[in-house]
Amino acid sequence: MSAPAPTADRLAVLGEIEQRVRWLSTAIIDHANRVRPNPTGLKVGGHQASSASMTTLMTALWFEQLRAGDRVSVKPHASPVLHAINYLLGELDEEYLTTLRAFGGLQSYPSRSKDPDPVDYSTGSVGIGATAPIWGALARRYVTTLGEQAGAGRQYSLVGDAELDEGAVWEAILDPMVAELGEVVWIVDLNRQSLDRVVPNIGAPRLQGMFAAAGWQVLTVKYGRILTELFERPGGEALRRRIDEMANPEYQRLLRCTPAQQRERLPDSPELAALVATLDDETLHAAVRNLGGHDLAAVGDAFAAIDDTRPTVIFAYTVKGFGLASEGHPQNHSSLLSAEQFGELAAASGMSAEQPWERFAEASAAGRVCAETASRLRRDPIAAVPAPVLPTDIGRTPSGRATTQAALGRALLDLTREAPEAARRVVTLCPDVSSSTNLGGWVNKVGVWSPDERRDWFDDDPETILHWREKPTGQHIELGIAEGNLVGALGELGATWSRWGQPLLPIGVMYDPFVERALEPWSFGIYAGGQSILVGTPSGVSLAPEGGAHQSITTPSVGLEQPGCLTYEPAFAIDVEWTLLASLARLGRPDGSSAYLRLSTRPVDQSLASVPADPAARERRRKQVVAGAYPLRSWSTPHAPSPRSTENPAVTIAAMGAMVPEALAAAERLESLGTAVDVVVVTSPGLLFDAVQARAGHGAADTWVLDAAFPARRAAPLVTLLDGHPHTLAFLAGINQVRATHLGVTRFGQSGDLDSVYRYHGIDADSVVAAALDLL
Repeated sequence: MSAPAPTADRLAVLGEIEQRVRWLSTAIIDHANRVRPNPTGLKVGGHQASSASMTTLMTALWFEQLRAGDRVSVKPHASPVLHAINYLLGELDEEYLTTLRAFGGLQSYPSRSKDPDPVDYSTGSVGIGATAPIWGALARRYVTTLGEQAGAGRQYSLVGDAELDEGAVWEAILDPMVAELGEVVWIVDLNRQSLDRVVPNIGAPRLQGMFAAAGWQVLTVKYGRILTELFERPGGEALRRRIDEMANPEYQRLLRCTPAQQRERLPDSPELAALVATLDDETLHAAVRNLGGHDLAAVGDAFAAIDDTRPTVIFAYTVKGFGLASEGHPQNHSSLLSAEQFGELAAASGMSAEQPWERFAEASAAGRVCAETASRLRRDPIAAVPAPVLPTDIGRTPSGRATTQAALGRALLDLTREAPEAARRVVTLCPDVSSSTNLGGWVNKVGVWSPDERRDWFDDDPETILHWREKPTGQHIELGIAEGNLVGALGELGATWSRWGQPLLPIGVMYDPFVERALEPWSFGIYAGGQSILVGTPSGVSLAPEGGAHQSITTPSVGLEQPGCLTYEPAFAIDVEWTLLASLARLGRPDGSSAYLRLSTRPVDQSLASVPADPAARERRRKQVVAGAYPLRSWSTPHAPSPRSTENPAVTIAAMGAMVPEALAAAERLESLGTAVDVVVVTSPGLLFDAVQARAGHGAADTWVLDAAFPARRAAPLVTLLDGHPHTLAFLAGINQVRATHLGVTRFGQSGDLDSVYRYHGIDADSVVAAALDLL
């Protein structure tokens, strides 16, 4: 529900607060650039003009509309406005106002994890912060259907008009389920400028039509009360037509004109010239820039018209740099007011440039409104529910031939039996690839999540294998074919532990070749506190018949490079189970982390895993798998020693994922030639790299896995092998300072049978044998 329209007295007080917010946000940026010492001389930056265009909208939103249960995503360049408001509400200490973009201070863009004051959504990567409240609304609804309390409230996005250029925005808007999220409200700051220029044709009617076609309510706040009153006078329709039809650059140029120049440039008809002639200079100057996004009453009217049964977008026409000397200038994006201009703004704001941080007196009308707002928006502390307890080993030993991709679905089904309370908090997501990624059994078991139960019209069709039962208790969410949407939702589902104290265990599954297009939004979700598991499958050139377009090369190193994320590439079904359980156990907790699992569709003989039967030995193997690597085959056991056997192997093969069978086959052949071989299975290059760094004194990580998988006493020349770029494992040679050859994929793939494709890339058993012999 929206607050009632403010009275005239209330509007006057809000106007006073608006001016103070504009002043403070400008002063925060000014201090960072002109006052704070900067010995390096590097540009600090900040966006005074972008902030100024948002002050009316954010003042009206915070001081009139918001309730404690609402959440807001603030456009990146308006972060100083958010900090100014939080300061007036007592949520930010004065000492931080001088720390914008300083180490340990206010961040360049709003950050949930790093800013010292309340921030609902991290923003900064254009398009991602804008769409986050959509997925936040989805996550809140999902938590509620679990029977848990996640509150209620609107999810606001404050969006710059240039941000609508991002494809991620339209991918989210067009997803069918978004049209049902009535709590979502976007406010578009339509200032018609981008970083470098005035946008020649912002196409507002086209944008409005696109939102409307997607099922959104579209509201427009174009004119303020001065222009609205002038439109009622003789010649008013001519004035409206002139402004409506005026190109954006021409309008922006009018903002920079003197009243005399405006009198010359504005009229294009006798009727309009007559109207302009009746206006004094002050009124004409104010009328030209009297857009609705800077009129508190007009903005309030738009808020009052919001329909909570469907998502809403409000197009608010604004002036970039409103109220500043730089307003409307085409290059004002990163410009700073001069000392003289800053002093003029101080005088106009009733403030002091030397003592810029004054709050309102508590007894003043504005001070009372600030106190009332702070009380209204105060949130009760969250009583966090502990993350669910997960088993470390379900106890099955897979047999026969199986793929790691199929093992994922099997492990999830086993979890529902072995740990039903933990399994109830698992939620899976797919971009329309559930059946082709072997999640069919899981989906049949748990159902598809929907706010309302919907009939499955194929439930009586005997040929239907995947049953699409949509219900509020479902645990699978199917999105359209847009990987950005999937990881956006994944990030917000993974943040429910910190938003509402309700941990979820979200798992997103997509084709591995498309993981890279999802990496930026997924990384941003991790940065914002979202903990989740991303599964890429099928992967690599092992997907041989699909050809180069569907064969991933660079994804194996994701865990080496992505903060807050571990990577596993299991070789066997049991490795999938153990690494999945370990990854799930890291979710939904303050010290948790995300994970990326890279799986394959290559069927592998599971007896090659040689899983120990002894419980203690099995547990030792499990710990090694989870830690990053384990020795699978030693030349002396269980194989007969070769004629050239010595205490140490002659060569070590370290292989990952689908390539382990090739490594084992090569080892057999090398031993038949009299060369002793150790085979080590790498499950997580990232964890091994962390261990190497920790051993050198860089960072903290367990290092025992290096001694278990690559003991110095068995150091030998090394061949590394993976279905991906060979650099991923190249660092392993440095563990014991051995000579090495690194085999992997460095070219676009080819369609063909598995043997031909492996041979083409030089990762077949022949290539491994040749590489080992060359080293020797």
